Amino acid sequence: MKTHWKKWGAACALAVVSAASSLAHAQLLVGQTVGITGSAAATVKESMLGASLYLDHVNARGGVNGQKIELVALDDKFDPKLTQDNARTLIEDKGVLALFMTRGTPHTQGIVALLDKYGVPLVGPSTGAMALHQPVSRNIFNVRAPYQREVEKAIAHLALLGVQRIGIVHVDDAFGQDGLAGAQKGLQNNKLPALFVEKFDRAKPDFSAIAPRVRAQDPQAVIFIGTGAAVVDGIKALRAAGVGGQIVTLSNNASGGFTKALGDQARGVIVTQVFPSERSLNYPVIKEALELAKAQGLKELTPAMVEGFVNAKVLAEGLRRAGPKPDRARLHAALESLSKFDLGGLELSYSAKEHSGLDFADLSIIGADGRFQR
Repeated sequence: MKTHWKKWGAACALAVVSAASSLAHAQLLVGQTVGITGSAAATVKESMLGASLYLDHVNARGGVNGQKIELVALDDKFDPKLTQDNARTLIEDKGVLALFMTRGTPHTQGIVALLDKYGVPLVGPSTGAMALHQPVSRNIFNVRAPYQREVEKAIAHLALLGVQRIGIVHVDDAFGQDGLAGAQKGLQNNKLPALFVEKFDRAKPDFSAIAPRVRAQDPQAVIFIGTGAAVVDGIKALRAAGVGGQIVTLSNNASGGFTKALGDQARGVIVTQVFPSERSLNYPVIKEALELAKAQGLKELTPAMVEGFVNAKVLAEGLRRAGPKPDRARLHAALESLSKFDLGGLELSYSAKEHSGLDFADLSIIGADGRFQR
């Protein structure tokens, strides 16, 4: 199956229908539950497009060990309960070999027991929650670095510039708590107190009371930990209230859709990154992704597309090493055999005691053109 995400909306629905109708002759069946609609949809669109660039490329060349990869994507609307329901459908009813690139910390944590029950590997979850890194979760194969590493790097950068009045706004869920822990550690490392800590509801974010409280504290910088539309609304609310400090958010918002939604409030926002710049030809993996994108008529990549592309490379390599008759156990063993695997300038290693993947973290700032600058 070819999953095309250029014509967003109808195309994603058609992709799911197409996948479902072709299960009878699917060869390497992989499942995905992700927020195709909902607050994370803009970034999801781009990461799925990046993944499809690589998977379509592999399938066009004959697949893996002569078998094509079929990706069944179900929409969980960024709702953790639907994530669990979809994962159960994919594992129990569809019989997928693996799950791929879930999004959201509570969403991913909520399916760990199901993965462990059936021995299903999950490759490349789009969450950097430390709980999915330490202690090692047997069936979670992370690719991106932890969120806490991102936040610590951002605060170290701010402190180096002399910024000391740093506040935190975070979503009130497992992701927000994880990011908050990283922010607090980063502040402690630089001997700084948190100017304030504000939290908002994930399901119904409301910044009408938070924004004036933040303005009253007159921060030099605000670390904003949340996802997609909620962060966009929050940043706009802070600016409307007169907050003029530096805004910093995390790599889960590193998409063109996020900057577009911010509009004229995007310029100057710092976004942490967990992959090399989408324009850095010094990395062979970026050059490869750019070439495949251009072949599909796409002019450039976004950070979210890079994440999807790299995750797909890890998945495909695991399937290749699992041999001509892979099952869940063989795929698990194959993934744990990846040692110093060169993704194209990025080296990834797994073992029975380590499923963290990469340790890359960087900072970017959104320029006047809406692009991420390093």
